[in-house]
Amino acid sequence: MHLFEYAVLRVVPRVEREEFLNVGVILYCRSLGFLQTQFVLPEARLLAFAPDLDLVEVTARLQAFERICQGRATGGTIGQLPVAERFRWLTATRSTIVQTSPVHPGRCTDAAETLARLYTQLVQ
Repeated sequence: MHLFEYAVLRVVPRVEREEFLNVGVILYCRSLGFLQTQFVLPEARLLAFAPDLDLVEVTARLQAFERICQGRATGGTIGQLPVAERFRWLTATRSTIVQTSPVHPGRCTDAAETLARLYTQLVQ
């Protein structure tokens, strides 16, 4: 069994209202060197929730999370950090349109399978 940590990715159209929709999950497992995110942009739900929401901007921000997780040069300066530091940076508290929940721990044998399960439970 491996210890993992995860957070839910949330779209917060109006930060001052603190209303959000869960759109993804980010999972980190140090012992496996695993850091990935899985997300979806439910356009109809988001536009019903916030008709003036810029979906292009939200998509770009979520894709930035994905690039940073991959750890390549396309992830910019943050994408070049060690895996643990990238996870901590991605899950840091922020007041932007894309936020994360508090970080939660767990134990797993397969991090990718756990990410898929959490995504299904918490997002879909």
